[in-house]
Amino acid sequence: MSEEMKNEDEKVVAAAETTAEATPVPTADTPAETADSAAVETTAEPAQPAVSETQPQIIVQRERGFSHYVGFALLCVLCIVFYFIPGIAISFAINQIPGVALGAVAAWALSAIFSVIAWFIFKLKIKGFKKSFYFYIGLCVVVFALLIAIEVLTENYNVFSSIFGMLMGAA
Repeated sequence: MSEEMKNEDEKVVAAAETTAEATPVPTADTPAETADSAAVETTAEPAQPAVSETQPQIIVQRERGFSHYVGFALLCVLCIVFYFIPGIAISFAINQIPGVALGAVAAWALSAIFSVIAWFIFKLKIKGFKKSFYFYIGLCVVVFALLIAIEVLTENYNVFSSIFGMLMGAA
């Protein structure tokens, strides 16, 4: 208990010394009023500690489960399929010709080639990579909407299951 009181007394003495050093001493050419007002201003502000301690930061990280990684893989596959949807639609149209049956490798290869050709046409016609990419994504949305419209309007013609079968190699 006495040590705590002794520590508090030392803090009070140290604070008094710092305020005494900060208070200007009146000289002959300054009036006493300005010295008194300066002393009042410095004593009104509490003394700030020179060294501020930083608090330790706690980072909470949740573990990701198997479903997180499966969902991420599914999103990646869907993004790739969406990017190649114009070429996939052309490959699907070619696959619907009687007597032509594309295997999975041929379907993916043709889809990629047709999609790159379609993007390259946009790149040649539209100046700027970013702008041509936006127009190509717009084309992908339009083709996807057309495929959905064909799926909905034709009751016995399953477009998406046929495309999925074509890309997986089903006969």
